[in-house]
Amino acid sequence: MRRAAGRVAMRIWLLPMVLACWELAARDGRYAFLLAPSAIWRTIRTRWLSGPPSHLWLTAQATSDLLPSVARLLAGWTLAGAAGIVLGIALGRSPLLSRYAEPIVHFGRAIPPPTLVPLFIVLFKVGATMQLATITFGVIWPVLLNTIDGARFVDRQYVDTARAFGLSGRQRLLRIVLPAAAPKIFAGLRLSLPLALIMMVISEFVGSTDGIGRRLFISQQDFDIPAMWAVIMLLGAIGLTTNAMFLLVERRLLGWHHAQRSVRTRRQELRRQGG
Repeated sequence: MRRAAGRVAMRIWLLPMVLACWELAARDGRYAFLLAPSAIWRTIRTRWLSGPPSHLWLTAQATSDLLPSVARLLAGWTLAGAAGIVLGIALGRSPLLSRYAEPIVHFGRAIPPPTLVPLFIVLFKVGATMQLATITFGVIWPVLLNTIDGARFVDRQYVDTARAFGLSGRQRLLRIVLPAAAPKIFAGLRLSLPLALIMMVISEFVGSTDGIGRRLFISQQDFDIPAMWAVIMLLGAIGLTTNAMFLLVERRLLGWHHAQRSVRTRRQELRRQGG
């Protein structure tokens, strides 16, 4: 228990120091638009966390801001993840398909996603479809490229052994290719999470009547500095929470991979000590 508490303290000790320095700098008064963390917290509590206990202390504004944005973020990230994995496996395992499709993939990933927002508005009109298209296009590339890389470099011996034992193509895919590519796939999914948050905000700037991005846009238009800082901190909290939840799932699903890596690391250390 003490060791666990010590590890937690070692990981978060810098945060209170940063907040204290921020508070002092804001109270100094030399930076007009730098709001103190205590003032930002008061704004967050008033706007979003002063509701009744039956609603988990969430206000009506919190519900209208948070729920649509989180739903869009998760929906766009899930669509991009599913499409990236399917296409990545196909391109990684088919040299012929990869030869023709990879130039298009690299061309697409070179296009800055925000520049396509006007095109998506023309194609899908303002609404949920446009927002999902914006998020999905901006998020798919890390998943797709990592999946291609992971599926392409599966150990040939594993595939040949599975074929020798008479496993069908579907069985080889599920039992050999996907597990071998899983670490790369999860790395791509993790990289895509903060991109999904960014693209969610961008899509709500121009194509939404609710959500956190829309709230940020309105606060900037109204020059409401406390609300602007509150939204920025809320976005940071959402990013931190989604990343922590993803890591928890990854550790459970890829426990075998982390165990193997730990064993390899330990063996390398023993070899160096023995040498």
